[in-house]
Amino acid sequence: MTPIETYIHAQPTEHQSALTTIYHTIKTELPQAEERIKYQMPTFYWHENIIHFALFKKHIGLYPTPSAITAFSDELADYQTSKGAIQLPLDQPVPVALIQKITRFRKQEVATKFKD
Repeated sequence: MTPIETYIHAQPTEHQSALTTIYHTIKTELPQAEERIKYQMPTFYWHENIIHFALFKKHIGLYPTPSAITAFSDELADYQTSKGAIQLPLDQPVPVALIQKITRFRKQEVATKFKD
């Protein structure tokens, strides 16, 4: 079991499906990334931290860095955001297509930076 799968297994059963969806969505876009737990959150690392996520009381936090929040500000209008975080409410479906686009953006951003 990977560190992220261990994290998901330790969460309340009713939220494991949403967390697993997020995990697999990101993993599909970043197959080369290393899976870690950083800042007590599941993290995909490839040259640098690409994206984190974590379960909270009323939402799942997605942390794709401030550049991604800025780049997708229009599509994130329905979500609570801060400089580097997106709150995905637990009572709404996981926005898979949006997470894919954000993950691809971060992958391209890092690939450009590291020329990999």
